Amino acid sequence: MTEPDGATHDPWSVLSPDGRLTPHHRVPTGPGALDLRGALRDMVLARRIDTEAIALQRQGELGLWPSMLGQEGAQVGAGYAIRPQDVVFPTYREHAVAWTQGVDPVNLLGLFRGTTMGGWDPRERNFHLYTLVIGAQNLHAVGYAMGLVRDGAVGTGDADRDRAVLVFLGDGALSEGETNEAFVWAATQDLPVVFFCQNNQWAISAPYATQSRIPAADRARGFGFPGVRVDGNDVIASHAVTTAALDRARQGGGPTLIEAVTYRLNPHTTSDDDLRYRSRDENEYWAQRDPIDRLRAYLTSEAAGDARIDEAFLADLQAESDALGERLRTGCRRLPVPAPADPFVNTLTELTPELARQLEAHLAFVAAGEKEHA
Repeated sequence: MTEPDGATHDPWSVLSPDGRLTPHHRVPTGPGALDLRGALRDMVLARRIDTEAIALQRQGELGLWPSMLGQEGAQVGAGYAIRPQDVVFPTYREHAVAWTQGVDPVNLLGLFRGTTMGGWDPRERNFHLYTLVIGAQNLHAVGYAMGLVRDGAVGTGDADRDRAVLVFLGDGALSEGETNEAFVWAATQDLPVVFFCQNNQWAISAPYATQSRIPAADRARGFGFPGVRVDGNDVIASHAVTTAALDRARQGGGPTLIEAVTYRLNPHTTSDDDLRYRSRDENEYWAQRDPIDRLRAYLTSEAAGDARIDEAFLADLQAESDALGERLRTGCRRLPVPAPADPFVNTLTELTPELARQLEAHLAFVAAGEKEHA
């Protein structure tokens, strides 16, 4: 087992695929320890959100859905390391992170149903809106981190006041100019930002090998800050490295790049056919390393001690999952239909003459269609 001090060829892990835990001094203990039962619960419920959303899309209730099946360990582990004062910038696949931060999952569906261009108030949970432009959120995160430094909210020694930024990206974003620009600014200004790269092996149909000849975490060295490679399907290890990186950032130690090595078991989105570019054997290989299965295996073993779970716990969790599924189905169909004028009146603070003309033409077009089908 390798130390999580820097990037190595083998991702750091403490929980094996068959559920055996190897104690390690870098895993937080005491008040900062990961709530293992809570982590299992949140991974299971996040997966239910994902499963229900896919079903809703297949039924025509959503236009699209980007699945995060298989990435629950990385996302919940990182989510549990976030403090209330920290700020999160997601991509469009961080459904489990959103869940850990208290974002209503029904609100996640609005963007993909076309009923909203956002879905929630970013200030309410310090969890920003999903970013569909690949890599753009990295510059947003760096800009916010600059503000934290200028506000004196970093490195004061006050654990309840010092803040950090956690930004999520996929391996595909590493090839974007915005990401590399963000790395430059984060490094040169020693910013309190943690880049959490979920390397799920495939940037749509492009394998990671087409983007880089070295592990993603090794790239950090070229910019002048640490990179850590972790087993993203190990929720305990993911939590440990994210906790350490965020602590370092809050204390004024600067940025870190975490490469969570994981795998998306589903296609890139519901409009994708992943078997056109990868094999069933590859999918099966990673399915045997499922993050939920490995934590469940540990928690049902004698080795879990006081954290051990029983059939009653699992039955209660199944009931909670079923109730969440029903709430998602009902909530999705109840999302309000936006008014035809919304895209125009919500684009700029003041409606320009050109937009006003477009709005008038658009409303006339809608009215004509309604009259024709009346």
